[in-house]
Formats: sequence, C-alpha cells, structure tokens
Amino acid sequence: MSETRIEILLHDDLHHAARALAARRDISMGQLVRDLLAREITRARNAKPPVRADERLLAPLRARLADDLAHAQDWSDLDRRLNARGYALRAAGGGLALHDHPGGRRLCKASELGFSYARLMRRFGAPFPGHSHTWLAQRMLAPAPPDDDCEVIEPF
Repeated sequence: MSETRIEILLHDDLHHAARALAARRDISMGQLVRDLLAREITRARNAKPPVRADERLLAPLRARLADDLAHAQDWSDLDRRLNARGYALRAAGGGLALHDHPGGRRLCKASELGFSYARLMRRFGAPFPGHSHTWLAQRMLAPAPPDDDCEVIEPF
C-alpha cells in the first residue's frame, strides 16, 4: 500500500492537546491522526440513515388522520379512532410511530404527521400507555413552579 504525505496546520492549543494525547497513548502524532481518521471513516460508513417516510405517503395520511389526531380526547379514544381507520400508534424510541393495523407495518413517525409524542402527551395529560421513556413523561407533565409575585423594593 502506498502512502501519501500530507501537511496540516493546527492552532497551538490543538497542537499541544494532540501531542499530549499521543504521548498518553504512546504513539506518534501521525499515528494519532491516522487512528482518528480511520475511526471517523468507519463511523461515517456505518451510520444509519434517518428513517423517513416518503412524502407521497405522508400527505394523504396527514389528510386522512388529521381530524382524528386533533379531536381525540385521550390515548384510548385516539387508539379507537386510528384502529377504525386501520392504523395504530406504537412506542418507537423516544416517540411514537404509526403502523398499519392489524398488520403492524411501520408507516411513519407521529411527528411526521404533525403530532409529536410530547405534544400529544401534554394534551392528554398522560404518557402513552406502556411507553418506556417515563422520564420524558415526568418532565413534560411535572407541575410548573409557582409564580413568585413578590416585588422587591429597594430603598434609595
């Protein structure tokens, strides 16, 4: 394998930090840069693309489900409305995903329809049943701190 020599300019702070890191690892600066580049290239090659629904699918879904999503009174009401149309919401990572029902094929994220998990949770005053991200529910649904209407009057 042939090698190509390159030259890079570093600010003094970055240069000193890189030299210290290379010394701690007992490698040369060149090896440090090669290792970092190899790691970054591997990470970039293995990165998963974001799972995005096709906009041609989203527009009709938004139109078909907007009324149900907007007028549901709670999670069970929303579930009944969506099931009647052949859809279901399921927990997905930190949010929700729309699936066909009863088949279970993932169609899109709820947020892609304009209804994020946080927005629905605030509206219904409860987390999605069985969602694993309970910390989000606790933070979103925690009562607001009381307003402090106290006026401070400083003597002049």
